[in-house]
Amino acid sequence: MRWVFAVTAVAFVVVSLTAQEAKLKYPETNKGAQVDDYHGTKVADPYRWLEDDVRKSKDVADWVEAENKVTNAFLESIPEREAIKARITDLWNYEKISAPSKYAGRYFFFKNDGLQNQSVFYVQDSLDGEAKLLMDPNAWSKDGTVALAGLAISDDAKAVAYGVAEAGSDWNTWKVFDVTAGKPLADELKWVKFSGASWTNDNKGFYYSRFPEPKKDAAFQDLNVDMKLYYHKVGTPQSEDKLVYERPDNPRWTIGGTVTEDGKFLVVSVGDGTTSRKVRVAYQDLTAPDAKVVELVPDHDNKFNFLGNDGGVFYFQTDYQAPKYQIIAIDTKNPDKKNWKTIIPEAKEVIDDSNLVGNRFIVSYLKDAKTAVKVYEVDGKFVRDVELPGIGTAAGFGGKRTDTETFYTFSSFATPTSIYRYDVPTGESKLIRQAKVKFNPADYEVKQLFYASKDGTKVPMFVAHKKGLKLDGSNPTLLYGYGGFNISLTPAFSVSRLQWMEMGGVLAVANLRGGGEYGDDWHRAGTKLQKQNVFDDFIAAAEYLIAEKYTSNKKIAIQGGSNGGLLVGACLTQRPDLFGAALPAVGVMDMLRFQKFTAGRFWTDDYGSSDNSAEFNELYKYSPYHTLLKKGPQKYPATMVTTADTDDRVVPGHSFKFAAALQANNSGPNPTLIRIETKAGHGAGKPTSKAIEEVADQWAFLVKTLDFKPTIPK
Repeated sequence: MRWVFAVTAVAFVVVSLTAQEAKLKYPETNKGAQVDDYHGTKVADPYRWLEDDVRKSKDVADWVEAENKVTNAFLESIPEREAIKARITDLWNYEKISAPSKYAGRYFFFKNDGLQNQSVFYVQDSLDGEAKLLMDPNAWSKDGTVALAGLAISDDAKAVAYGVAEAGSDWNTWKVFDVTAGKPLADELKWVKFSGASWTNDNKGFYYSRFPEPKKDAAFQDLNVDMKLYYHKVGTPQSEDKLVYERPDNPRWTIGGTVTEDGKFLVVSVGDGTTSRKVRVAYQDLTAPDAKVVELVPDHDNKFNFLGNDGGVFYFQTDYQAPKYQIIAIDTKNPDKKNWKTIIPEAKEVIDDSNLVGNRFIVSYLKDAKTAVKVYEVDGKFVRDVELPGIGTAAGFGGKRTDTETFYTFSSFATPTSIYRYDVPTGESKLIRQAKVKFNPADYEVKQLFYASKDGTKVPMFVAHKKGLKLDGSNPTLLYGYGGFNISLTPAFSVSRLQWMEMGGVLAVANLRGGGEYGDDWHRAGTKLQKQNVFDDFIAAAEYLIAEKYTSNKKIAIQGGSNGGLLVGACLTQRPDLFGAALPAVGVMDMLRFQKFTAGRFWTDDYGSSDNSAEFNELYKYSPYHTLLKKGPQKYPATMVTTADTDDRVVPGHSFKFAAALQANNSGPNPTLIRIETKAGHGAGKPTSKAIEEVADQWAFLVKTLDFKPTIPK
């Protein structure tokens, strides 16, 4: 496909003024003449030039500046904005502590005093002992945009391998921290992405994966291919790292390595190049010098999550012959599938996570998107249920086979995060830390509802709000969804959502197909040629909330990020009459070209690809950007697109092109804006200050466009 476009220019044009957008002016975005041929179908792409990297293109940089100027002026005109920001800042200002991880009798955890841009890494010798600060990422940059991006603690707890990310980039530089000396070493590993680290039992080094160094000026847009697994010995330069495993025959495959707890094996997971997490499994005997990597699972038919081992017997959580997952044992001496042994069989509820801790399996299930946890012996014998403090989300339960304790967090929409110590032998849960947020949980209620989608499928949805809500159709309502990549939306606490409810809003979270709430079948029902099911589920959720008098079409806003941004973009272009406002964040908006940039190729298992004619037809039907172009002038709901100029996961060109097309084709009076953050990336590692500003702007936008008077405590 040849790229053809006219030289761009950014100017300002006055649009018709309304009470909604008095004196609002949009930049005039120049259109190019680009037309592509997809399997005989001519497809225009007039805003192709907005795909250029803002770091290198003055035209794109000027466009970003012009759009932000319009958006900032609109937001600054909203009287409630400063009060909203002050209140969310006050709510956000509480101590946040992670569940601890135990290594060599010491406890490692993160803590944020309240408004620190990044959480700080600590260690203590006992749960009630004095905490010693190890790493403070807030000291790494003045604006908080350099973040800790993953870490691995050595078995002797004397060293930590950790990743550093700048401006929210997926690219990480990995380093090593000396816990005893309290300072970083000279080790520096570059071009690491989508990788953790796994230490050898001698604590001398660790395995990690990296990509080749990108071509000059291509690091933030080019496809990521040719991932390789290396071993790094502490104290040596990266150039001396030992290449352990690569697949030059399949450069799109992903590779990761995990050392078994006994230190005897390296387990290698080889992904098929998509986010389906379907993996081949191989292993290397670390006790034998120069042992080769041996294939254990030689195909990409299923998902395998390594849990632990007893010598040469490996335990996996897998969807092999179990779409809701089971736990099996594979003997490396008899690896044929006919010899695989089921330890914990598939159940009615889907297995969400599992760990081998204290010589027992701790298995987390989802029961209609709510957590239930069970404990089993290593032979699969049921021991007990873990008694949770309520209906919500429990997460954690990490540790080693030799540990007698583990830790987990629990939260819900109106329940701040609490941390519990779990005694594996006795089953006793003990509350050790509880977040103290400035609100009264008793003032709110959470319920789970079920509604019918377009094809009759029953879909669950959580609804949370202040008690005493009147079902008169007048309530401002925020409907959130994701619906993809086997990701489940479970009840979780968020101060931003709390503020929305405190202001008088209803929060609704729909568990759409495409997610993992009911296993692989539920996930697959919202992928590729069935992706429209996800949008139908979300549209049906909005229709249900309106029919049940929670809200009305003028008072309902939809929100989602990344794949959820695609969801919002598709639904607002398919049913612009249904919604009062939309907040698509860092969305995949051009479904014909997503696979050509950075991590986009990983998404083809969920989306398909325009390179396939049948999949192209489906993608072209719902691609939000192209739907805007095909429909031409329409009345669209008030929309504020959000993205970041340094996002190298979903490159910002998606949002840039969508916003330009939306502004050009919105014939109605509602504002259609784009808020472009700087040095923020896709979301991971975003500084607290930027997160607060973004939430305040989103809520202010909804207060204005949904026309309601929020309750904002002084």
